[in-house]
Amino acid sequence: MNFIGIALLVLAAAETTQEPPGERNSLVYDYFQHAADATPAALAWNAASPAEHDAWRRAFEPKFLELLGRNPESVPLDVHWTAETTETDLYTRQKIYVQSEANYWVPVYYYLPKNITGKCPAMLCLHGHSGILPYIGEGTETERAKSQEHELDYAVKFAESGCVVAALVQRGWNETRHETPHSCQRVTMDAFLLGMTPVGLRTWDAMRVVDFLQTQDAVDPGRIGAAGLSGGGTTTLFLAARDERIRLAMVAGYYCTFRDSIFTIHHCICNCVPGLMQWGEMSDVAALIAPRPLLIISGDQDEIFPIDATRRAYAALETTYTVLDAAGNLESDFFEGVHQWSNRKSLGFLKTHFGTP
Repeated sequence: MNFIGIALLVLAAAETTQEPPGERNSLVYDYFQHAADATPAALAWNAASPAEHDAWRRAFEPKFLELLGRNPESVPLDVHWTAETTETDLYTRQKIYVQSEANYWVPVYYYLPKNITGKCPAMLCLHGHSGILPYIGEGTETERAKSQEHELDYAVKFAESGCVVAALVQRGWNETRHETPHSCQRVTMDAFLLGMTPVGLRTWDAMRVVDFLQTQDAVDPGRIGAAGLSGGGTTTLFLAARDERIRLAMVAGYYCTFRDSIFTIHHCICNCVPGLMQWGEMSDVAALIAPRPLLIISGDQDEIFPIDATRRAYAALETTYTVLDAAGNLESDFFEGVHQWSNRKSLGFLKTHFGTP
């Protein structure tokens, strides 16, 4: 090739590589943000009447359940009552194990109020990534301090108010954990490889505990609720969305949008339900709970669930409850605080919708 030919090739290469800044993207984070913009939720809630809501539900619910992964095989209900008990003036707490599937038993701290007459409301209480101990007011000095500072002991508060309480140990924490640097990582990867999800398994476990509660003489089966913060809020939201036996739910430190929280901010991988954003947002999952009573609790300084996005998601849910003529069943507690529980409205909400225990 002569000199002129070589020069033309060099010029062509220069023209190819010297593009205006911003024309090419090699940042994977930016790629995913653009991919999310180009992926509208295919089954987003958009109803103008109860009939349209029912039609939406018939389309969205099967897809939602499919995305949660395959369920374990059902087994007959079996409960092991241990000798581990704690007594206070207001309740007795006993450690039990509820069989969830053939090779897994759910550890549960079961609170039975004293001096009860008749059947009581019951609350499933689900903990976050701190594990069960600070959520029942126990553990190390540090865990007990966190329990008080962040009001984590809502299971105890509900029991003291006169509710039967089942505080579950969620898969991946405390005695259920696998001894790896991050137990949730192992739980999630193994679940994904088997066609399951941590959210699906944890809600399955909670449903088996509902099975147990329905057999107890002290429990009113028509007044079973669930409450949780952070990872417990995740399980509570998805549990109430998939099981209508949960007649009331309190979701703290979780309700937001997937786009502004789980998708955009670093979170534990156990929060991931593969494919969900293709079909719906968090407000769509919550719309499966409507018109049942739902309390959303969120601190205005929560750094992993931004309050502005939480308010937008809540406004979307308000529309759903209004369409279903159930606006009085939805309530919020947006308080001055961080990623924590708030008792400002929880007991009042419980009394309003479940009556005095």
